[in-house]
Amino acid sequence: MTASHQDKTVSKYEELFRTYFSSLSYFAQKYIPDLDTSKEIVHNVFINIWEKREEFDFEKPAKSYLFTSVYNRCMNFIRDNKKFKSDMDISEVRNYSDFSQLSDDIEAGELESKIWQVINSLPEKCRKIFELNRFEGKKYNEIANHLNISVKTVETQISKALKTLRDNLKDYVHLFLFLLLKNLW
Repeated sequence: MTASHQDKTVSKYEELFRTYFSSLSYFAQKYIPDLDTSKEIVHNVFINIWEKREEFDFEKPAKSYLFTSVYNRCMNFIRDNKKFKSDMDISEVRNYSDFSQLSDDIEAGELESKIWQVINSLPEKCRKIFELNRFEGKKYNEIANHLNISVKTVETQISKALKTLRDNLKDYVHLFLFLLLKNLW
């Protein structure tokens, strides 16, 4: 690796860390209530990226990869620590006094993870257009201007993304409705 390439990699890595560390830590706290543990999980995801920086493509959008990685590590942490649940101190029990809420959070996390997997499986152009619309709130004409494509292409790609999501998430509709209705009560 040349010095300039190495400097560029370090710069991209630092930018990724600064951009996502806080939001990933907050996201992890949805599953692991302890802030220090949540931050440690996120930190370990970034350590893994650094260790594999030779293979990691810093030019591709990494948001969905990061959130999926943190989610998976949170689920692993919960799984690995279930056997120690009886040893939890009382303050940890108070943090999740309603274990059914933890179960709901895990199910919601599984649904969210599946959604991200489907989004990540979209062709790059389709995914980019979908993310600009749904996550950045850009209108079709803004996306068309930004990417130098027609509005019709944007419409087609959004339709394609939504159809793919519908097709791949049809088995999760019951879970989505259950979580939605439970939150309304």
